[in-house]
Amino acid sequence: QVQLVESGGGLVQAGGSLRLSCAAPGNIFSANAMGWYRQAPGKQRALVAGISSGGYTNYRDSVKGRFTISRDNAKNTVNLQMNSLKPEDTAVYYCNTIPPWSTAGLEVWGQGALVTVSS
Repeated sequence: QVQLVESGGGLVQAGGSLRLSCAAPGNIFSANAMGWYRQAPGKQRALVAGISSGGYTNYRDSVKGRFTISRDNAKNTVNLQMNSLKPEDTAVYYCNTIPPWSTAGLEVWGQGALVTVSS
């Protein structure tokens, strides 16, 4: 059973920083692009940052220059450093492969990490 475990969320004031981490099984991590997704209240889940197995990164326009995604292939972890946070970054953040991992046709997601940015 695939388990994705996110950690590092919390409450922070606007302008502050948080670092999210995610542990993924080696069999899905090593050969796949990994991403951080987020789902704000009342909105659909969306990809905000991605990193290929070789380290190439891309970002949603709204987080460019503020968020940095990285991966440690030896530890099967992917991280998201979030700086200059804004209230509109408030969401539950999830890590997953790109596209999202699925089993028997159903996408597999972890519990997510809640990030709340106060103004």
